[in-house]
Amino acid sequence: MTPFVPRLSQTVPTLIAAAGEQASLRFLEFFAAEIRNPHTRRAYVRAAGEFLAWCEVAGVASLTAVQPLHVATWIEGLTRSHTAPTVKQRLAAVRHLFDWLWWWAR
Repeated sequence: MTPFVPRLSQTVPTLIAAAGEQASLRFLEFFAAEIRNPHTRRAYVRAAGEFLAWCEVAGVASLTAVQPLHVATWIEGLTRSHTAPTVKQRLAAVRHLFDWLWWWAR
């Protein structure tokens, strides 16, 4: 198994990149330090990317502008096209990521 080594040169979602280098590093650290299982890491990366892309389309101006209502609306949309376990996993990924980012922003 190849270890996950974060690099700032890796692509991060636009909302993360727009928040600056520290936010980008913190985003990559989340997946390297917090998510040990490679399958979970892959699923969480996918969920975070999809949510942050959805935020951009929804007109969320910045990372700090993301609100619980945005998450709830995204999750509601997922329930129409995904199974309950998939929706729960994606919600867990977004919650965990924002908990991690929140500690950085303090």
